[in-house]
Amino acid sequence: MKKYLKRVIDEKLDRKLSSIGAILIEGCKGCGKTTSGRRYVKSVIEFQDVDKINLYNNINNTKPSLFLEGEKPLLIDEWQMYPIVWDAIRNDIDKTRKQGQYLLTGSVSQHRKSVMHSGTGRIGRVLMRPMSLYESLESDGKISLESLFKGNCEVNVTTNLTFEKIISAIVRGGWPLSLYIKNKNEIAKNYFESLINEGVEINNDIELNKDKIQRIIKSLARNISSITNISTIENDIKSNNETISRNTLEDYIFALKNLFVLENVPAWNGSIRSKIAIRSKEKIQFVDPSLACAALGSSEESLKKDLNTLGLLFESLCIRDLRIYADALDGKIYYYHDETDLEIDAIVELSNGDWGAFEIKLGLGFVEEAANNLIKFKNKVNTKKMGEPKFLAVLTGGEYSYKLDNGVYVISIGNLKN
Repeated sequence: MKKYLKRVIDEKLDRKLSSIGAILIEGCKGCGKTTSGRRYVKSVIEFQDVDKINLYNNINNTKPSLFLEGEKPLLIDEWQMYPIVWDAIRNDIDKTRKQGQYLLTGSVSQHRKSVMHSGTGRIGRVLMRPMSLYESLESDGKISLESLFKGNCEVNVTTNLTFEKIISAIVRGGWPLSLYIKNKNEIAKNYFESLINEGVEINNDIELNKDKIQRIIKSLARNISSITNISTIENDIKSNNETISRNTLEDYIFALKNLFVLENVPAWNGSIRSKIAIRSKEKIQFVDPSLACAALGSSEESLKKDLNTLGLLFESLCIRDLRIYADALDGKIYYYHDETDLEIDAIVELSNGDWGAFEIKLGLGFVEEAANNLIKFKNKVNTKKMGEPKFLAVLTGGEYSYKLDNGVYVISIGNLKN
């Protein structure tokens, strides 16, 4: 039996299940939703069980409440295959008024729009991503994001996460199954191939063209961690003698977001002292850097020879982990880029308004420049409106974490946790 590795969202699940009737765990396929959900329930319905398709179809068409006959708490896996179960659960919760009765998992987000009722007050929502380095036990967690916000962070520590191990983690990805199989890099490759060969769907169940989706994913991968106009992606695809309209391209990108595959970083809209123009477009990111590696055909050896691409993929890895850690603190991740070309890779903003900023650099040779950028950025922020940053930090792939004389932290991704 595989040992269960604790996930950051487990604490959120614990809290929500004691205060609401049902929880929907959303996220991309293979990130561990069902495994985490099974820990809380006494019975399970798996809508992908091919041996029961006829039974499920009959229940769906006759009496959907029969889906809820299992012993409670009940887990319903991939609920979106029979969306009517959402309203059945909502109605049951209204009747019983009991907490923690249902767990649902879903790998497609748009189907929530196809139900009659929103589920507000009855069905809570938790987003799961692939594993962070802390969850896969590759970060030792000596420094927490929470401690940075509270101002009691202890630094001057080291990590065993080497340069080579970081590259391996990028190519392998945060897929739980990859930790237990020999060919660890195959999970992301299989995911990429399934997106192409099985197809994805958009509104009105229109299946997308397999050749186009492959070219789009590859173009997005080439532009990972970049602020890119949709016209850039469009021209990239057309340069390969492929025709595509702007509306169709937007539909494809929507489909990838809908499957929790693409998770772009929004621009920060905080208050700046000057009238300088701030970029507002999203920065391209996949939910896990391994998907970009699979699309590009990148291996550990090839990335060692292409440090520019490796740096962009390292940023993607760090954004994935920061999102997981920030989510545990009810925080969101943004980026900043203005017309003077000053860019800050990640701004973490909590629901109470507290914020901090990270520059992300794979090598320690770029730390001084990154620290200076953070200070320049801080001086541009209207702190009377936004408040002082709780921290400024350079997040690196180095083996040391410490604090500079100017107050900027240098933190290894191998030391960080929520």
